[in-house]
Amino acid sequence: MLMGTTIDNVKESKIWKGIFAVSGILITLVIYGVLQEKIMRVPYGANKEYFKYSLFLVFCNRITTSTVSAGVLLASKKALDPVAPVYKYCIISVSNILTTTCQYEALKYVSFPVQTLAKCAKMIPVMIWGTCIMQKRYKGFDYLVAFLVTLGCSIFILFPEGTDISPYSSGRENTVWGVSLMIGYLGFDGFTSTFQDKLFKGYDMEIHNQIFYTTLCSCFLSLTGLILQGHLLPAIEFAYRHNDCFLDIVLLSTVATASQFFISYTIRTFGALTFAAIMTTRQLVSIMLSCIWFSHPLSWEQLIGAVIVFGSLYAKNLLKSAPPKPIPSEQMQNRASSPVKGIP
Repeated sequence: MLMGTTIDNVKESKIWKGIFAVSGILITLVIYGVLQEKIMRVPYGANKEYFKYSLFLVFCNRITTSTVSAGVLLASKKALDPVAPVYKYCIISVSNILTTTCQYEALKYVSFPVQTLAKCAKMIPVMIWGTCIMQKRYKGFDYLVAFLVTLGCSIFILFPEGTDISPYSSGRENTVWGVSLMIGYLGFDGFTSTFQDKLFKGYDMEIHNQIFYTTLCSCFLSLTGLILQGHLLPAIEFAYRHNDCFLDIVLLSTVATASQFFISYTIRTFGALTFAAIMTTRQLVSIMLSCIWFSHPLSWEQLIGAVIVFGSLYAKNLLKSAPPKPIPSEQMQNRASSPVKGIP
């Protein structure tokens, strides 16, 4: 009786942890996506002014995250000293800044649904970088899923609804520049995650240690970029004139930092496979919410493309989560009775 009660308590605890992880990721990242699109594509004030300083958003996000990660390291009494050479943190930082800048800039030329679905294709550059940097080998099924995701994304981008127009261009959403920025985003993002993986495996490193030094480097680099471009004061002045824009930026930085906590918690508690399924669901919810909130029409070709992409990703997650087939008892007996070979 006591054993049954203990098992029930463990199951209930895991259910509540799952609800906490799923709701945390969905709420923070969906809000993050909506705010991204609002800041970069919706005009502010009576004069309908657009916020054009994407690097300023990167700076605000990174300074918030670095402050919080430093606080976590100090509160847990862990060392703030760098574990790896500083230049390796800087490599991740530069790649991460380019990733985020391409992401924000692309929103000027492609809609959020197009951008979000295109992010599903990040497995392709990850596989390429994984082969080049980590010497990884992938199965044929992985290449099949990558092909199907690429096909679905291509259909979604190439067949937009004609009425969905970007405020920064005179034509349809999928301008050549917008698609080029998304390709840049995918390439830099794939390199960032692969190099982070290599850093974690090469050094005994706490996740908050890497976050702190990477975001600290990003703060200095993005601040330098803002000063050289002459965008720092205009961005501050814009936020000062438009209080709603200032609040949007503060909230964007807050949810971006909070999402890092939920992502780390989910991977540590449930594993990368569960996290991948949650992120796929989050992308689907983000697209649906953006289409409703910002009135993005979808063509029937785009709906087919979305079904191909999400169907492939969910199929991959389900097949990976399937338990391995048990070895028949006869084979087990044969293995047990056979002599061990190859041992000198």
